[in-house]
Amino acid sequence: MTAYGSAPELAGRVRHRFAMEGVEATPAAVVRAVRREPGTAVLGDTAVLRLADRVRDQLVGAGPLAPLLDDPAVTDILVNGIEVWVDRGGGLSRAPIPLGDHDEVRRLAQRLAAACGRRLDDGQPFADARLPDGTRLHAVLPPVATGGPYLSLRTFRQRPFTVDELVEQGTVPPTIAPVLTAIVAARLAYLVTGGTGSGKTTLLATLLGLVPPTERIVLVEDAAELRPVHPHVVALQARTSNVEGTGAIGLTDLVRQALRMRPDRLVVGECRGAEVVDLLGALNTGHDGGAGTLHANAPADVPARLEALGLLGGLPRAALHAQVVAALQVVLQVRRGDQGRVLESVSVLLPTGEHRLATVVPAWRRLRGPGPGAAALSHLLASRGVRVPAVLSPPQGQS
Repeated sequence: MTAYGSAPELAGRVRHRFAMEGVEATPAAVVRAVRREPGTAVLGDTAVLRLADRVRDQLVGAGPLAPLLDDPAVTDILVNGIEVWVDRGGGLSRAPIPLGDHDEVRRLAQRLAAACGRRLDDGQPFADARLPDGTRLHAVLPPVATGGPYLSLRTFRQRPFTVDELVEQGTVPPTIAPVLTAIVAARLAYLVTGGTGSGKTTLLATLLGLVPPTERIVLVEDAAELRPVHPHVVALQARTSNVEGTGAIGLTDLVRQALRMRPDRLVVGECRGAEVVDLLGALNTGHDGGAGTLHANAPADVPARLEALGLLGGLPRAALHAQVVAALQVVLQVRRGDQGRVLESVSVLLPTGEHRLATVVPAWRRLRGPGPGAAALSHLLASRGVRVPAVLSPPQGQS
């Protein structure tokens, strides 16, 4: 404890002064307010600026969570009432971060939501938004949150990984990196699939960075997460309804708009509803090389997940499978394990059986190498003039 108190106490006094004087909490205003506090006159400029940053975090930023958001190793921050849990890539662990009582956490949640232009109160007790730095925020207030306010923060990496960096950290095996590069070069349409937090968006953003600079990428997302390193990217983001319950713009509408924007690569950040019908329709009308992510615990689950989403868009099962086998070629399954996020398999979508239903056939698996779909993937690459990587050639006698 110092002469001017702790940062939260100092922030409380500054907040009260700003409210009384009608002052906006700009960085310069916070610095001036901190300098006026008793006990800060003996501090040097660097110390005052550092203290002002902490006070502003308490006023308009993430408060005590700010150091965690600044930590590049942190991927997720979860607040359960007054408990804080963090994930640094190896699973969740408790973080000794003092948040105060439930009322203080509620104010923190409301402040973060307000920074995103979202309402969060008793009438609207939950909010899903994106902070100015790209961090994704989800907040729930009591009484819906029975144990106190709940916050879920998914941090945003300002610069996507390169393929070489994914290889270095063990996400992608060195031998399979050329396969990913070949899939993009051949303009094959692909889905990145996996469970929550498995790294789907990370891998997709990396692969989009491999798209030639002469091509235009149009992104359609529910919440802006994809920021590939590419010179020609335009993004469309869905909009939630306003307080009157109107004005919502969904992914289905955005996919249709994207088709009018001359996309060379159409990308849907996450297929979770009827928009999958429009995406499949687009990929079947000359838009090669499209991509998206899909929640699926295993590659074999992908056709069933697409069926369920297709039904939401009014597409019958037989028509959905016909669209899938004509529009999509590759499924990249990622998994989150004890050692971090890894690419688990590369598969192809092939029609099988009398009804030609879409089936996921593995072309490569992390623990088993080339699979029965390797020949089909090799044929797809070769037919588009792309060199077939050696890893897709199974040893003699193996299938």
